[in-house]
Amino acid sequence: MIKGLFGKSKYVTVKRSDKDKKGHKKQEKDNRLWTRCPACNELIFNKKLVENLMVCPKCSYHFRLTARRRLQITIDKGSFSEFGTGIHTKNALNFPEYEEKYDKAKKKTKLDEAVIVGEARLSSYPIIIAVMDFNFMGGSMGSVVGEKITLAIEKTIATGYPLIIFSTAGGARMQEGMLSLMQMAKTSSAVKKLHEAGHLFISVMTDPTSGGVTASFASLADIIIAEPGALIAFAGPRVIKQTISAQLPEGFQRAEFLLEHGMIDMVVKRGEIKERLTRILKIHTVEVS
Repeated sequence: MIKGLFGKSKYVTVKRSDKDKKGHKKQEKDNRLWTRCPACNELIFNKKLVENLMVCPKCSYHFRLTARRRLQITIDKGSFSEFGTGIHTKNALNFPEYEEKYDKAKKKTKLDEAVIVGEARLSSYPIIIAVMDFNFMGGSMGSVVGEKITLAIEKTIATGYPLIIFSTAGGARMQEGMLSLMQMAKTSSAVKKLHEAGHLFISVMTDPTSGGVTASFASLADIIIAEPGALIAFAGPRVIKQTISAQLPEGFQRAEFLLEHGMIDMVVKRGEIKERLTRILKIHTVEVS
């Protein structure tokens, strides 16, 4: 079950009886048949939802994807070579229960951190790619996430390949305090060197992209793409509303609002992102080796 930005369920799973006609207990996987869309309330057969790239076939609501699934639908099969896997978080501030929460996130997602980085090919074009996962502690950016993003940028400078980053984050990782906030400056500095080297950087913002990620590398790309309806913000809309005590515009901080106000370059449906990225790579690449 996918969690929302503030910990609430984004959709519900409708289950049938856990016993068959003979009264025997069914396997757990047989119970998960339908998903209710939080946008239009439509009940969607899970198999159909997966086939539609986790997009509601009725209203086009974009459910969140795991990092592994995002890689699967974006890059060429068998082309991914991951790097930066030997870096692990330390509880430098002795924050209570940080290790327990970190281990729980690793077990839940089968990831070592909230981002995966590696070298791959997209429609045969060589790229460096980083994909964040909101299921890992809310996609929070700590020191390891900042380091892996920086490694991806440095790899781009070294190879000359285009860089594509899929972002999703709830903000800085509070358990790391100032060490987490420093990653904003670290990644921004790395992006500056990337621009000076003249290599292409494409940022794809997905729901949600907020906090320090939005205020650093995710907003510093040459081309910024967002999925429909994605929340893109520094502080969340509820925080802003409570702070300024004012009614916010309809659709405030959603991808379409940001496109209208010049903060991003395009809003692209999930099923069209790979084709759009291919077109951009073709324009910016002399030839495919």
